[in-house]
Amino acid sequence: MSEAEVRAPEQPGPSDFRDPMTTRELRKAAIWLGLAVAIVLVWFLAQPLLLIIAGLVFASMLDGGTRLLGRILPIGRGWRLAIVCLAAFGFIVWTFYFAGASIAEQFEALRDVVSAQFSRIAGWAVDMHLMPRNGGDAISQQLVGSLGRLTSWLGTALCAISSLAMIVVIGLFVAIEPRLYERGFAWMLPMSNRAEFYQISAKMGYTLRRLMAGRLLGMAVEGVGTWILLAVGGVPMAALLGILTGLLAFLPNIGAIVSGILLVLVGFSAGVETGLWAAAVYLVVQTVDGYLIVPTVAKRSVDLAPALVLGAQLLGGALFGILGLALADPIVAMIKVFLEERSENNAEEAAAASAAALRPAAPSG
Repeated sequence: MSEAEVRAPEQPGPSDFRDPMTTRELRKAAIWLGLAVAIVLVWFLAQPLLLIIAGLVFASMLDGGTRLLGRILPIGRGWRLAIVCLAAFGFIVWTFYFAGASIAEQFEALRDVVSAQFSRIAGWAVDMHLMPRNGGDAISQQLVGSLGRLTSWLGTALCAISSLAMIVVIGLFVAIEPRLYERGFAWMLPMSNRAEFYQISAKMGYTLRRLMAGRLLGMAVEGVGTWILLAVGGVPMAALLGILTGLLAFLPNIGAIVSGILLVLVGFSAGVETGLWAAAVYLVVQTVDGYLIVPTVAKRSVDLAPALVLGAQLLGGALFGILGLALADPIVAMIKVFLEERSENNAEEAAAASAAALRPAAPSG
C-alpha cells in the first residue's frame, strides 16, 4: 500500500474559510470585536454624538412648528420653516432686548441673595446643633466659590456658544430635508429591514415632536406664569426667576427642584410673607404643569415613569455633564418607542408564523 493511500484524509485548517465551523466562529469573533470597538468609540465620541442628538431634537421642534403652521397657512414647507425660524429668533432677540440689562444686573444680585440665604440656613443649623460650628462657614465658602465659577463660566462660555451653534446648524439642515437623511440611513440597512426602520422612524419622529411640543408649552407656562405671579407678589428679580424657571422646565424633575429652591430663597430674602407667596407660586405653577400639561402630552406621546427619567438624568449628568442631563428624557423616550415597536413587530411575526403552522396543508395532486 502506497504512502498516499495510508495518509489520513485532509481536514480544513483555521485559514480555510470554507469550513462552516471556522466561518461561524469568525463571525462571532467579528461581532464581539465590533461591539467592543463600538463601545469605545461611543465613550470617546460621546460629546459629538450628544451634539448630533441635540441637533435632531432641535430639528423635531422646527419640524413640529412647521407641521403645525401648515394647518393654518397652505404654503410650501420651506416658507413655513423660514417663518418658524424667524419667529423663534425674533422672540429670543426681543426677550433679551426687553429685559437684557435688568437681567444682567439681577444675576449678580441673585448670587448674593442665594449665598446670604444659605449662610442663614447654615447658621440656624449650627444653633440647632445639626452641624458643627465651622461647617456653616465651609459650606458658605464652597457655595460662594461655586457660584463664582458659575458666573465665570456664564461670562466666558465660548465653548457652549460654539456647541449651541453646531446644534442649531444640524437641526436646520435636518429640518429642511428630513426625508433625505432618513433615506440615507435606511440605505445602510438590509432591504429586509428597511420597512421596519421607516415604521419605527416615523413613530419616533411623531413621539419626539409631541414630547418637545409639550416641553415647550410647559416652559412657556411655567416661565410666564412665574414671572407674572412673582411680580404681582412683589418678589425681587421676578423677570430673572421667571426666565430661569422656564429654562429649567426643560429638565423634568431636577429642573423643578432647582427652580423651587431659587424661588423660596429669593422670596424669603424679602420677608416671610413674600417667601410664602413665592412658595405658593411655585406650588401653583408646578401643579398646573404636572396635572394638566404633562398628562395631556403623555397621552399623545409617550408615558415615562418619573423614577426612570430621574435615574436617566442622574446617569446622563454624571457621565456627560449638562448636555447628557438635558437629553436624558428624549433619549429614554426614543429607546422606549424603539423597544415597544420591536416588541409589537416580533409579536406579529410570531403570531403569523403560528397561524401558518396551524394552517392545514393543501392536498397534493
